[in-house]
Parts: sequence; C-alpha cells; structure tokens
Amino acid sequence: MLGNALIGLREGLEASLVVAILVAFLVRTGRRAELPRVWLGVGAAVVVSVGVTLGLTLTQQALTFEAQEALGGSLSILAVGFVTWMIFWMRSHGRTLSAELEGKLDRAVAMGPWAVVVVAALAVGREGLETAVFFFAAAQAAGETAGPLAGFLIGIAVAVTIAYLIYRGALRIDLGRFFTVTGFLLIFVAAGILAYGVHDLQEAGILPGLTTLAFDVSAAVPPDSWYGTVLKGIFNFSPQTTVLEAVVWSVYVVVVLVLFLRPARRPARRTPSTTS
Repeated sequence: MLGNALIGLREGLEASLVVAILVAFLVRTGRRAELPRVWLGVGAAVVVSVGVTLGLTLTQQALTFEAQEALGGSLSILAVGFVTWMIFWMRSHGRTLSAELEGKLDRAVAMGPWAVVVVAALAVGREGLETAVFFFAAAQAAGETAGPLAGFLIGIAVAVTIAYLIYRGALRIDLGRFFTVTGFLLIFVAAGILAYGVHDLQEAGILPGLTTLAFDVSAAVPPDSWYGTVLKGIFNFSPQTTVLEAVVWSVYVVVVLVLFLRPARRPARRTPSTTS
C-alpha cells in the first residue's frame, strides 16, 4: 500500500503540475475560453489511462497461468523501464518543463480548438500511461488485495491537493528536492517490481532458476507478519528470493543509484566571440 501511495503521489503530482501549468498560462494570458478544451483533453487522457489498466487486468484474467505469469513479468519489466526513464527525464527537464508546455500550448491555441485538446491530452496522457502500467505491475506484485488501489488513490488525492495549493499560491515546496527524494525511494520500489517480474518469468518457465534460492528468511520474516507485510508493500521483499532475483535487484539498485546520485552536469558557459 505504501509503495503504491508513493507511485500515486509522484506520478499524480507530475500530471497535476502539468495541468496547473497549462491552466495558469491560459489564465495569465487572458484566454480562459480555452480552459474547457484543456479539461476535455485531461479527461480523455484519464479515461484512456483507466481503460489501459482495466484492459490489462481483463486480458490477464483470460489467460492460462503460464501466460499470466509471462504477461505480468513482461509488463513489470516494461514498467520499471518507464519509471527509470521518467526519473531521469524529470531530473534533466524539470526546470524547462513549464516553458516547453507553454510554448506548445501557445502554438496550439493559434492552430485551433482541437489542437488545444490534443496538447492537453498528450501532456497528461504520457504520465497517465506510465502510471497505468506501473500501477498494474505494482498491484500484481502486492497480491490480490484492495491495499494497492487504496494506497494509489490516497497518493493521487494528496498529489492533486498539493498541486492545487501550489497553483493558488498557498503552498511553496522545493520541487527539485521533492522529486529527488521520491525518485530515490522509487528506485527501490522499481527494483522490487523488477525482481517480481523476473520471478514471474521464472514461474512461466521463460527464465531458469525458480528453485535456486539466494536466501530463505521466511522463519525470521514470515510473509503474514506485520513487518513482512510492510517490506512486501514498500519494497516487494520476498523472504524466499531466488539467485536471479537477487542479482537483478542488486545490479539495478547499484547502477541506477550511482547514476541518479552523481552530480548533474551543468551546461558549459559560452565564451564570447572575439573579433580581430
């Protein structure tokens, strides 16, 4: 539940900030008449994202056990790819995101009403599709309970509230630090989903080593204990972890953390040209 709340908070705040930037730009430039088209685009993006989640769930239920495991494992790995890309993209483009969105919306207003709808739908839909796949994978890893959905909805609600308060000027937060902290935590959540995806592919018979365990601490950390549930909910920790799961988890965390924590490169200063 906590892991899904983090996903909802992080992804929901990104999408909400995108909407806030679009709305603030139109209000500031005296083009409130375009606001309904922005909301129409946002609504379409939400419907498509929810539809993707439902489609994935219904598709999986119609498959055999091996096919379910193969689909779940593949989508888990795809979701980890999405979230890893998103973490680094937001780090490099966060400062210029507002200017990029305003420029696109300005050109869309000049092109016509449907262009505004498309720009809003694409801006929010990208975040929505990432969230749909990542949430589906995280919910599969957490098991068939209502906890993942409840945690996800709580995270979304908090994200929308924060974005609204920022838009109204009632709240100021260091977004750079926020995205750094949540990105750091998401790396561990993603590592757990990646390991779970590998386990799914092992159960489907696609990857070997299902019975070759790296460790078995189920006696010390029972899966039904409160601390076992917390570790499972946040990091998708399994008391019985195969060697392959442990390897991919460790490699992912080490490589991605090193890249994420290294100092960001600053753009080189342009030296003024000299004329003789």
